[in-house]
Amino acid sequence: MAEFLQFTKIPRLTRECVITEKIDGTNACIYIGDDGEFLAGSRTRWVTPQDDNFGFARWAYEHKDELMRLGIGRHYGEWWGSGIQRGYGLKEKRWSLFNTSIWSDDAARPACCHVVPVLYRGPFTTEDVAVVLESLKQNGSVASPGFMKPEGVVIYHVAASSYFKKTIEKDEEWKGKNA
Repeated sequence: MAEFLQFTKIPRLTRECVITEKIDGTNACIYIGDDGEFLAGSRTRWVTPQDDNFGFARWAYEHKDELMRLGIGRHYGEWWGSGIQRGYGLKEKRWSLFNTSIWSDDAARPACCHVVPVLYRGPFTTEDVAVVLESLKQNGSVASPGFMKPEGVVIYHVAASSYFKKTIEKDEEWKGKNA
């Protein structure tokens, strides 16, 4: 007899969401094991200073002692700035953590880390997403004030525990369509 698989519970759409600025860089991860293991990663693989992704691994190992304060687990963020995608008019690179519920407090996160800016927190509506996108379009990046070509937003739907993105330009196009 086949194993019974319960249908998953469907979350309600109009529940809390957190909208953050989508920063155009490259995904980066720090892994800290319960045995003290320390690894740096990209979206698809572990990286090292010898086999790096825009210098993230080199930076991570240079800041290892400070980054160990993140604690056991996988910590994801965006590695962005000078020489990466839009560059944002920066002379340096930055790592901005995604988990705003933990890392928005400056005192809680390592000083070498930033956090993606929270632009809205409240019940999900498409109207609120549109308002936040229009504000970015008119006022520029919150992550890098004065940079007038921000990429868009990431919407984290708390009840669904899922991320969605919406870009200011070419949102209806598949990013990998020419690949």
